[in-house]
Amino acid sequence: MMSEPNPHTNHGLEKPVYDPAAPSAIEVDHIVKKYGDFTAVDDVSFSVKEGEIFGLLGPNGAGKSTLIRMMTTLIPITSGKARIGGHDVAKEPNAARRMIGVIPQALTSDLDLTVEENMNIYAKLYDVPAKERKKSIDELLELVDLIKWRDAATKTLSGGMRRRLEIARGLVHHPHIFFLDEPTTGLDPVSRVAVWEMLGNIKEHRQLTILITTHYMDEADRLCDRIAIVDHGKLVALDAPAALKASVPGSNVIEAQFENPPANWEQRLHTLDEVTSVQHEGAGMYRVLTGNGSRTTTQLVEMAVQSGVPVKSLSVQNTTLDDVFVHYTGRQLRDELQKAYAFVMPQRPGLQP
Repeated sequence: MMSEPNPHTNHGLEKPVYDPAAPSAIEVDHIVKKYGDFTAVDDVSFSVKEGEIFGLLGPNGAGKSTLIRMMTTLIPITSGKARIGGHDVAKEPNAARRMIGVIPQALTSDLDLTVEENMNIYAKLYDVPAKERKKSIDELLELVDLIKWRDAATKTLSGGMRRRLEIARGLVHHPHIFFLDEPTTGLDPVSRVAVWEMLGNIKEHRQLTILITTHYMDEADRLCDRIAIVDHGKLVALDAPAALKASVPGSNVIEAQFENPPANWEQRLHTLDEVTSVQHEGAGMYRVLTGNGSRTTTQLVEMAVQSGVPVKSLSVQNTTLDDVFVHYTGRQLRDELQKAYAFVMPQRPGLQP
């Protein structure tokens, strides 16, 4: 198994700067996708500026992949419009396809071919001229740190290295707009950071607009200029990560675990100064949003001592995208992910999450 590069540096992890006044590379206008009586995407509208990294954030089954499949001409739109680089995907699908690179969630590179052979086949499919083909492959393998493995069989690569190969392959024809569907799903934490670093590195070297779907809060926060939160096929919030976090009442989050708290403990936590919400997460763990972390923490500890309720753990942090998701949907994203993995839902023919 090939080894991963060391991702524990800050290189490539800075968010590229995009111009909010730039023209729109992607325009989605009241788009709907129905499968019979089931509405997978429900009247979603947004635009993505040229040079932006835009994220679709939501749990499995929220409609993110269906949105990408419509935008990339893979499935028909029930109603509404999507324009890619100014081309209507329903009326000008071939023109739209020439503008884009697409990396699906599943790994699709041929395991029996070498890294360079996988790149070459893809370049030929897009009619990249031979001279340009070699130059592009060399440049991309360098960017994704696979130049040493160009002659290695793809089946010998680690999962993270295969994902980097897939991303390089999707750029070999010089697309202007790049779609990545859950780019780090199934990767270990080190490989995930390596992919983030690689995407930042590519963005520095190529003029790209990138749209990413993800259910990882840290990934969306780290990579994206703006984030659209999608839930049950609807767009429920859209803004820059910092603005989304600022929209949640309460600037601090206290996570505290208590030993045998009384039944009314959640209600009592609500009475503390500047507390805006309290979520009971089970096993004596509570998540408290407050406008003043230090004051609420002091009062919380005093109340616990006076009530004879031992505090097992306590931490204070700033508002996160987890809190944003709870604020706009009424539940935690990680709870939705656990449900998705715990149950096997029947799929209708052609139905995509």
